[in-house]
Amino acid sequence: MNIIEKTDEEILEFAHPMWADLIKYSNEGNYGAFTRNFSSSFITGANEVEMGKQFARSDLAKNLSEDYSYLGMIRRGEYVTVLYKVINKKNNSEWLGRLVLGYEKDKVRIFGATLF
Repeated sequence: MNIIEKTDEEILEFAHPMWADLIKYSNEGNYGAFTRNFSSSFITGANEVEMGKQFARSDLAKNLSEDYSYLGMIRRGEYVTVLYKVINKKNNSEWLGRLVLGYEKDKVRIFGATLF
């Protein structure tokens, strides 16, 4: 199954709850819950020690607004990138969020997540 064959609406049914969970668990510093929808390749590449440091030290990672804005979607190969605008609640700065989704063992998983 290839996620790019799904409609925008079908993809967003997966993307929005996953993005909301990333924001929630990032704000809480809950690494286990934060990574629960990661693909095996993404979780393997994620350095648990570095992520833990990020949660502990980053004002951005702990102050993301739950009120994000969906900006658009890019389909490429076997993945879809969903873009969001996110606000840092502490200083009201705007950030671009990127969520990369695809299938792993017939289940939608996160293959990348970044704030720019």
